[in-house]
Order: sequence, then structure tokens, then C-alpha cells
Amino acid sequence: MVVSKRLAPVKQVNWLPDRKDIIWIDCNPQVGQEMRDIHPFLVLSPRIFNEKTSLVIGLPMTTAEYNTDNPFAVAVGQVKGSKIVKSSYVLCHQPKSFDWRLRGATPHQLGRLTDALFNEVLQRLNQIIQLSV
Repeated sequence: MVVSKRLAPVKQVNWLPDRKDIIWIDCNPQVGQEMRDIHPFLVLSPRIFNEKTSLVIGLPMTTAEYNTDNPFAVAVGQVKGSKIVKSSYVLCHQPKSFDWRLRGATPHQLGRLTDALFNEVLQRLNQIIQLSV
């Protein structure tokens, strides 16, 4: 997302990111074509893993319009920012893990993906990495 302006997050006591959550995460430092700065991030890993390891495994999100035709991006809804409404995309071709505690992750205002959208993301990711047996 072209969201460099971060909403003032409310730190939740005992908050832990969980599977299907959308969180804010700082992707810096970045290299090459990787995303940089603060972006929404769809969490794929379960809460117990995230708590024990301080890592989240997931997929970055963006509102960049060129993803309309990206076969590896899943449109997951609309985001309003500074008077403009844009589509939000999960980038299934960029799985990443981040230390969510050290990067100061916070909940995103979009909350969580629905089961249907989350399953669509998982299907698209599986087309790339082919985890199904």
C-alpha cells in the first residue's frame, strides 16, 4: 500500500498477531525489488508460532494500481486514504517473515481477512510454491 502515513495505532496489551490478521509492519531495510517502508501485511502463521518465535510469516499488501493485472495479487477490498479509495492487494509472490516485536507491528484498521478471501490467497500462494501433496 502506498501508506507511508501510519495511523496512530493503539498498542493493545497482550496483543499477538494471528493467522488472517492484517498488521502494520516496517519492511526496512529492503534490497532490490522488495517492498520498503511501512506496509500492511497479511499474517499466515498461527498465533502460537508468532508468540513463541517473535516472527510472523505472511504476505505484504499494497494499493499500487499496477497490481490489477498481476496474476500473483489478490484483491481483498477497498481502503480509503486521503480522500481516495483504492483497491488493496495481497502479494502472494512475496512471502516473508519478520520479527513483529522488534519491527513494532501493530493491528491494521482492516482487521482480518474473511475465510473466503484468505482461502483465495492460500490457493494463489499454493500455485506458486506448490505445498499441496
